[in-house]
Amino acid sequence: MFRRFLLIVSLFFPVLLIFAASPLPADNFRKMQNKAFGEGEKLTFDVKYGFVTAGIGTMEIPKIRTISGRDAYYVLFTVNTVPSFDWVFKVRDRYETYIDKESLFPWRFEQHIREGKYSRDFSAFFDQRKGKAKTSEGEYSIPKNVNDILSAFYLVRTMDFSKMKVNDKINMHNFYKDTTYDLDVKYHGRETVEVPAGKFDCIVIEPLVKEGGLFKSEGSIMIYLTNDDAKMPVRVKTKVIIGSINADLTNYQGVKGKLSSKR
Repeated sequence: MFRRFLLIVSLFFPVLLIFAASPLPADNFRKMQNKAFGEGEKLTFDVKYGFVTAGIGTMEIPKIRTISGRDAYYVLFTVNTVPSFDWVFKVRDRYETYIDKESLFPWRFEQHIREGKYSRDFSAFFDQRKGKAKTSEGEYSIPKNVNDILSAFYLVRTMDFSKMKVNDKINMHNFYKDTTYDLDVKYHGRETVEVPAGKFDCIVIEPLVKEGGLFKSEGSIMIYLTNDDAKMPVRVKTKVIIGSINADLTNYQGVKGKLSSKR
């Protein structure tokens, strides 16, 4: 019996070696160029309601993580009202996304909202291989290279706006809750902006968000990005039901792209 076992092993061992030596098929994903952001970037904003500093926002990439067998940027976005404003309207919002380092699409998205008495928790795993979003509320089909709202913002930072004309649009797809929405990004031209972090030549864009936004908006959301490789956000202006909210950059560190637009 033992000799028969050895014979079987001797016959199949070369086949096992072939399978062991054969690499797994490579993912057929796109390859995107990214000169804008990288691990270690941290951006801090004062969030103002009128002339009052109502909160602090941070956008950071603290580390590279492995998810679904791929390297990904772990991105964390938080907005918290300052203690002196909590009695007016307390906010503790947290968004997370894992952006594929090479293909710049998301693998996972989380949203944890605490705004006054309202709260919501949502998570989604984007199976980019099978075209499925597996969420905390169900499983849904998704198009290739779909984004969440946070990963879409970082993808926009890698794009070339130099040949765009005012009112030109970039079309993207944003998945949220149970639906894939069109996400158009409208180009509004250039403007020089001065914030606590400095004075910058900027390009101005407007994300036309239908659902899943970072702000509850009843009007436009205007984002000012440095007009250079980094396309670092320096200001966000958004209208809400009872006025407007501005977020101005106060500090930045670990920026990958060259900030040639700073004056």
